[in-house]
Amino acid sequence: MENNIAVLASTKATDMQAIIDAIQAGRLNANLKLVISNKKDSFSLERARKYDIKSAFIDPKDKSKEEYDRLISDMLEENNIRLILLIGYMKLMSSWFVSKYKNKVMNIHPSLLPAFAGDMDLNVHRAVLERGCKLTGASLIFINEGPDTGPIIMQKAVEVNEDDGEESLKIKVQEAEQELLLEAIPLYFAGKIVVTGKKVNIK
Repeated sequence: MENNIAVLASTKATDMQAIIDAIQAGRLNANLKLVISNKKDSFSLERARKYDIKSAFIDPKDKSKEEYDRLISDMLEENNIRLILLIGYMKLMSSWFVSKYKNKVMNIHPSLLPAFAGDMDLNVHRAVLERGCKLTGASLIFINEGPDTGPIIMQKAVEVNEDDGEESLKIKVQEAEQELLLEAIPLYFAGKIVVTGKKVNIK
């Protein structure tokens, strides 16, 4: 069975580039087969086209959450996807989707959860700076029905320097995000990530 991955993205999907680069360099035994976006102008789609990766914009307009997710599911099944990555995907999944793909959907979040759950992108980094945090970081989780409340697979801390701003912090945290993804993907396909209740163990 092929190690087929799909990425769902709403924005640039910067972390996806690290996955593409690792696959092309032979450092990651996986096949990024599909990129889906809910935003027509998402750069993630352009990034996919550049590397001849199948991509699709699915318009969420006039669709219920479940109707939309069923369209995504159809594409996932057509392409024999084994792992789904949410990278800057600004849309909560339906209960139906969460149940169908339990422990098969990873979301990367730019904070050390449960701190700053629910916020996205620069909003997270702004909140970290306003709070005066000395440490922030990235968390890789399996999704559940809540906003960033699923089982935590891995986390990586990043130091907050006095001269950091939102953009500089974002760059540092994205590096941590990419390291987490590249570490977790092979473990997932090797069956070494085990979920028990709300906890994740790495074999």
